Amino acid sequence: METPAAWHENDNFWRETMRVIFPEGAWRKTAEELDQLIALVSPSPGCAVLDMCCGPGRHSLELARRGFHVTGVDRTQGYLDEARRRAAEENINIEFVHCDARRFSRPESFDLALNLYTSFGYFEDPADQMRMLANIYEALRPGGTFVIDLMSKEILARKFRERDWEERDGLIVLEERKIVNDWSQCENRWIVFDGDKKYEQRFRLWNYSAAEMKSMLAQSRFREIAVYGSLAGSPYDHTATRLVAVSRK
Repeated sequence: METPAAWHENDNFWRETMRVIFPEGAWRKTAEELDQLIALVSPSPGCAVLDMCCGPGRHSLELARRGFHVTGVDRTQGYLDEARRRAAEENINIEFVHCDARRFSRPESFDLALNLYTSFGYFEDPADQMRMLANIYEALRPGGTFVIDLMSKEILARKFRERDWEERDGLIVLEERKIVNDWSQCENRWIVFDGDKKYEQRFRLWNYSAAEMKSMLAQSRFREIAVYGSLAGSPYDHTATRLVAVSRK
């Protein structure tokens, strides 16, 4: 018998949920998010940027518009197809690479590496998360900067709801959540109605506190690790909306 693919390797999941994960509202926020990120880390104009787990290119496209040399990496071919389509429409030159984050290798090629929009904590084996961080570290040039942005354990605990629903771009999305393994993971169930169509997806993410994220970065040899409560650089306290960790090689 073949071993069933992990949820994050199921291309049907990403195809069916793309409009849920990347609604138009998310695309509209991209320029503001990049304004904040650039103010936070001050990358050199035109430097080489790695957008790890780039999805359909939301941040890669905006970075390229601003003159950065961008490489976007993702394992989901459908997302890369959409990213290339959007880049071609604007005649934007971006390198998109079809590769799993655990296997991407391009030593000392980038000045800035990004992992944004909770694109971390997918792998069942914790060692795979560390492998991904190690690959990002190796991809940076000495002195390069790494920015990771995710929903932390502390923020999730403050906002946690077992059930929720909303309408996103004409889709009705019902969500169920369950905390498992002593708060280390969150099980999710999405039921999506698209007109007369219905589909359901289940997936599990690891939850990390700020202290845990800092420890993982330090174990991966990153230094000068600073944690913020948003891309705007607000304090990481009870008002934090995101866990944003900035570190250097």
